[in-house]
Parts: sequence; structure tokens; C-alpha cells
Amino acid sequence: MLAVAAEGSYAGAADRLVLTAPALHARIRALEDLFGTPMLTRSARGGSELTEIGRRVAQTAAAVEHQLARLAEDVGALRAGRTGRVVLRTVSTAKYFAPHFVQRLRATLPEIEVQLRVGNRQSVIEGLASGRMDLAIMGRPPRIPAVDAEILAPHPHLLIAAAGHRLAGMAQVPVAELLSETFILREEGSGTRILATRWLDQTGKGYPFDTVEMDSNETIKQAVMAGMGIALLSQHTVLQELADGRLVGMKVPGLPIMRNWFLVHRAGHPLSPTERKLHDAILGLRGMLAT
Repeated sequence: MLAVAAEGSYAGAADRLVLTAPALHARIRALEDLFGTPMLTRSARGGSELTEIGRRVAQTAAAVEHQLARLAEDVGALRAGRTGRVVLRTVSTAKYFAPHFVQRLRATLPEIEVQLRVGNRQSVIEGLASGRMDLAIMGRPPRIPAVDAEILAPHPHLLIAAAGHRLAGMAQVPVAELLSETFILREEGSGTRILATRWLDQTGKGYPFDTVEMDSNETIKQAVMAGMGIALLSQHTVLQELADGRLVGMKVPGLPIMRNWFLVHRAGHPLSPTERKLHDAILGLRGMLAT
């Protein structure tokens, strides 16, 4: 239709498009039948020109053609991993370094939109299982669902107490003294809680101990500083408080517990080029996570 208007005749347009005149007539007739109105009319010069409706259709067709060209460019970029959006999930303990880490990623790969989501261990596992996330940074990788995991950095855990706590200055805290304290734990489903309860069961050899449950590391830190009890936490969560003397690490046999941070994604689900590019960039910045 645009070629007919530009050339002024069906014959000229057919030559330009390398079509037969009947084939070109058939295409324009199908378009006119679709809209129920003529697209072309005779011009004052004797050739063909667009009707008002034809011009409107032509403008829209040109806009659609432009958008399709842009789409082809975008798809090509996505397939090459040059642009796109990736959801990165982290366990709540990682929120103390994740924003700075993501900002570095955005500076390194400005063409990729990195969306950060934070939750406890159980929510991260559920997200991996359902496919709602692409990549995750967490501690111990789950067995279900199966994941591919890469070590990012060491992840030490230590027992913390208020600076003035009665056991804080001891060269080595006796287990019996330790188990007489109240332990402040994270909520069910937290990886920190799982690690703490396992360590307490092993250390205490079945000896009972008192616990208080709180739903965030921040609340636990405040409770410990207030003298409500002691807690086993990731060293990443208390670096500032240890540095300024508001909290102290207790000297206990077997501590700190050394774990690792992992970058994980669902096994059997190949990463897209964009996800793979971000995955490799995260591994390239793994030194940022070291304490």
C-alpha cells in the first residue's frame, strides 16, 4: 500500500516489491476487506494515493514496523546477554552486604537490571523451587530442590554477648557456665537458627537450655546489648557493633563456626545468557564478601 502511494501505480509498486501486480492487488484488497473501506484512491495526477483512513493505517503500520525492529534488537541483546532483568534473592543475614554488592554489579553491568529480594532461608528455598527467582546468595545450599552452587566467601558465625557480660572477658568460657545463659534464637525456618540449635545440642550433649525467639538479626542484637541473653550470629551481621565495642565475641571451644556463602540456582534449569553474565560477574566480585 505504501509502495503504491509512493510509486503512483500498482505496476511501479509491484516492480519495487518484486511482486506480480495481481499478487499486490490481492494483498491490498485483503487489507481493505479487513477494515471495510478503501485504502487507495485516484489522485488528481491520475495515479494512486492514500485515502485518509489509508494514511492512518500507514502511520500505524510504520510505527509497528519500527517497534518490531526494536524488538528484534532487544531479543538479540537478550540472547547475547547484553541486557535484561535478573532477580537476585538473598537470605536476610546477607542484607548487611547485599545492597553494596548489588550496587557494584549495577556499576559493572549497567545494561542489566538486578532486582534484589531478601527473605529467610525457607522463603529462598521456596522461591528456588517455584522458579520465582533466578539466582540466590545463601548459606548451606538446600537438598530439595536440587541446585548448582558455587562458593563465594567464608561465612563465620560466633557467639556474641554485651560488652559488660559476666562471661565476656574470660579466656575460655566453660560449657556449664554457657548453658546457664539464655540463648536468643531466630525464628523457625532461619538458617541461623538451624545452625545455632545444632551447635547447642552438640555442645550441651543434651543438657537443657533456655531460649527466646526473635524474628530478625537487628532485634537480636539489640536484645543482646540490653543484657537479655547471648546469641550465635553471622559475623557479617555484627561487624560494626564488634568494632565499636557494643558487642563482644565470646571465646568458646569450637567457635567461630566456619561456613560459606554460596551462589545458587536451580539445577536442570540452564541460565539464560543474561543470567549467566550476572552469575559470572558475581563470582568475579566474590572477594567483596570476605570479612
